[in-house]
Amino acid sequence: MNDKPIVLAYSGGLDTSVLLKRFLLDGYDVIALTADLGESDAIAGGGAAAALHAVKAKALALGARDAVLVDAKARFIDDFAQKALHANALYEGVYPLSAALSRPLIAHLLVETAHAKGATVVAHGCTGKGNDQVRIELGVRALDPQLVCRAPLREQPLSRPDAIAFAKEHGVPIAHTQDKPYSIDANLWGRSIEAGVLEDPWNAPPEDAYAWTAPPAARPAQPDEVVIEFEHGVPQWNRLDGWEMVAQLNVLAGKHGIGRIDLVEDRVIGMKSREVYECPASTVLIAAHKALERLVLTRDELRFKALCDQRYSELIYDGLWMSPLRGALDAFNASLADRMIGKVRLSLNQGVATVTGTQSPFGLYSEALATYGKGDAFDHDAAEGFIKLHGLPTELVARVTAPPPFDKAQDSGASHLRQEVTT
Repeated sequence: MNDKPIVLAYSGGLDTSVLLKRFLLDGYDVIALTADLGESDAIAGGGAAAALHAVKAKALALGARDAVLVDAKARFIDDFAQKALHANALYEGVYPLSAALSRPLIAHLLVETAHAKGATVVAHGCTGKGNDQVRIELGVRALDPQLVCRAPLREQPLSRPDAIAFAKEHGVPIAHTQDKPYSIDANLWGRSIEAGVLEDPWNAPPEDAYAWTAPPAARPAQPDEVVIEFEHGVPQWNRLDGWEMVAQLNVLAGKHGIGRIDLVEDRVIGMKSREVYECPASTVLIAAHKALERLVLTRDELRFKALCDQRYSELIYDGLWMSPLRGALDAFNASLADRMIGKVRLSLNQGVATVTGTQSPFGLYSEALATYGKGDAFDHDAAEGFIKLHGLPTELVARVTAPPPFDKAQDSGASHLRQEVTT
């Protein structure tokens, strides 16, 4: 009998439920840690507490010594998702990184629970093929290198059909079946679905894979209009902010089918995988944030920030949330936040969130400069000189490398110009 406690990151799903039972059969003393990241609030608006307490009860019924339930919704949105929003974080330009963002927070909770319970070992249900093993273990190592981090499903891989069979044999209640063997991960920022028929990228995602977004036939015919207000880059909508805003926006945008993503992505470990996501609120908020940036930031800021945003997304995906570079990029984004004040209006309709208006006291758009009507304040005469200077390097290269035919007098001048340029 092993009397040392192990803190297991426990979601109540197939993998972690099977893992909890396997730990018990091996004689371990299991403390199940469940983080409330708003999965139920994201779609239901009610019944969330009951669903989470059912997960806790399930862990205890399976034989866990203790089951810890942590309400981490506000922490997740304020300390993780909000920073990712400031970076317009979209992995490979598409995925809002919902699962990836939650893993460093889970690492924090594992370490905090281990310290509180006197445990020296923590464990997770990630496999050797996945990204999450990297994200959680790098997080644990960054926070407390003395802790041992176990990954039993990597140490002894278990196929999904075998996991389902194990669960049935040992009385572990699960929602998976051989016909619908999806692996689901969800939080307020999004829902990810993989496995089953989705493993063939030629197969269209079946409607039964989706839970948050309405199919085309069930979407409202009329659009909904939303106005997202930003104060120093922090969004507010419908007099709500933080996790409650995200939860309600998930419901409204999901009703219009917004946030469906089907992506063949490049995993950290080097292989490609096919992932399906539902990210209604995060899709809308990132679209709004990017629109406000386009209004208030200069061209140089936008170009440089696009490079930083891509790298920020890669850091999250690759499990490097706690790297110094991510902190430095946060500081860069914070330096722009004083001007990130304003409103963005969007139309939600038939799977698309369309920006229809932007407004900010720091907006760099000038109607007087942009208009082609009366009141045009642009200095048109200045454009000719600008073109001459802006194109001078290109013109000089053209003269030197491919001079046009000149008469003798012109050729003498051209030769002099070539000599002057080359010297």
